[in-house]
Amino acid sequence: MKRLSILGSTGSIGQNALELAAMHPHLFDVAALAAATSLDLLLEQIRIFTPDLAVVRDEHHAKRLKSMMAGQGIDSRKTAVIFGESGYQRAASHEPADIVLLAMVGAAGLKPALAAIDAGKRIALANKETLVMAGRLVMERAAEKKVRILPVDSEHSAIFQCLEASPHKAFKKIFLTASGGPFRNFPADRFKSVQPEHALNHPTWAMGSKITIDSATLMNKGLEIIEAVHLFGVPAEDIEVLVHPQSIVHSMVGFRDGAVMAQMGIPDMKGAISYAFTWPDRIALGIEYPDFAAIGNLSFEKPDVKKFPSLGFAYEACACGGTMPAVMNAANEVAVNAFLEYRLDFPGIYRVVEHCMAVHDCIFVPDISDILAADAWARQMAEQKINCLN
Repeated sequence: MKRLSILGSTGSIGQNALELAAMHPHLFDVAALAAATSLDLLLEQIRIFTPDLAVVRDEHHAKRLKSMMAGQGIDSRKTAVIFGESGYQRAASHEPADIVLLAMVGAAGLKPALAAIDAGKRIALANKETLVMAGRLVMERAAEKKVRILPVDSEHSAIFQCLEASPHKAFKKIFLTASGGPFRNFPADRFKSVQPEHALNHPTWAMGSKITIDSATLMNKGLEIIEAVHLFGVPAEDIEVLVHPQSIVHSMVGFRDGAVMAQMGIPDMKGAISYAFTWPDRIALGIEYPDFAAIGNLSFEKPDVKKFPSLGFAYEACACGGTMPAVMNAANEVAVNAFLEYRLDFPGIYRVVEHCMAVHDCIFVPDISDILAADAWARQMAEQKINCLN
């Protein structure tokens, strides 16, 4: 029996993880749940799984959740309600938990990740921003504490599974696949007309709003390039992005003898989540194999880097290193939020990120405080740029 602490329990990854726990109650128990403000869904999760801890964003939401629990007769002595940054870190380091699923969105995942590492937990990592911001420091601390970080992103899980077949690390190249998002065939000169509801209409995956917008801009793939650099110890120039609209090949690894290994499956996050939970074993999930005859063809194409400059930003951030990836990530978070609030047009996302990276005075060997300061600086600079564009 493995006890789970799920940070981001009301998001798509968190909900899939809890479906797994419900499917296999003899394998998984839920020790802690952390959300932000989705109280109705969190309340239902508390009712079903009775975790030791439930975490929300702030004191106001904590009081509301306690009142809602009392209204449904849920015993607060069995599930303690806590809140804020310290609450998330407490959930990440909760002593009874064996595995911490980091499925929070954005930079908010960094401090809980460090808390989980310091507590010696196995980490199932869905929060790619943790490694984008502070990959070197996070991986060094994990190695020092002998903590295993297992990827939950479908692409990185695919790479990890392929590398399992080559214990001597004979790989030479990573092929990172991308669906291409909703605007793969949309002309760039019409991007100004794109509204949030258009960008949220992903052709393949069901994800939260921020990640879905990142998929539309291909920034999600840019973040994944940086994540892969740190997870697998491979230089960015050995990572090639391929657009694969069918989303059946989740990623591929090229080995030094010319062989290429692919991990495939229908688009369903439960596979990657369960492998992080049960590695090195696998469990039955009731997921069908792809119907290859019906699919017919699997196609691949190079991404249009002029139309989608996020990939160039990511390679530039890798080349610079230091605080630059954190600045890219923070600027993007602010820009995406402004787009979702109709304060910025779709091409403006690229302009904001490009501006913040261009004017940033990079610290090349930062500590955590430098990274957090760069994150805060980039958020302020991004808001200033958004105001100028408006």
